[in-house]
Amino acid sequence: MGNIVNNSQNIPDTTVPRDLPKLEVGTENLYESLAIIAKRANQISVQMKEELHAKLAEFATDNDNLEEVFENREQIEIASFYERLPKPTLIATQEFLDGKVYFRNPAKENAEK
Repeated sequence: MGNIVNNSQNIPDTTVPRDLPKLEVGTENLYESLAIIAKRANQISVQMKEELHAKLAEFATDNDNLEEVFENREQIEIASFYERLPKPTLIATQEFLDGKVYFRNPAKENAEK
């Protein structure tokens, strides 16, 4: 997993229509593909939240000072940057379509043996 900010450059930031048969390519099952995308979206969401909290933690102080107004402005800029990023579901869907998501189905593997 890399930095979400760097990996989300070519992903649309709004919902786009998808060709459902393309989602079935890796699994031959639309619902299985959607479950994989949902799990990946949850991973991305957690990673984005950790990145945001790490950046905002740099501004944490115990005492008040005159620089607080400037720091608050920086915090607001960082938070608004993360709000403008594509949603985790859009990132996960694009990663799945690009073949960047590793997945396996143990039930299918055991049935094939």
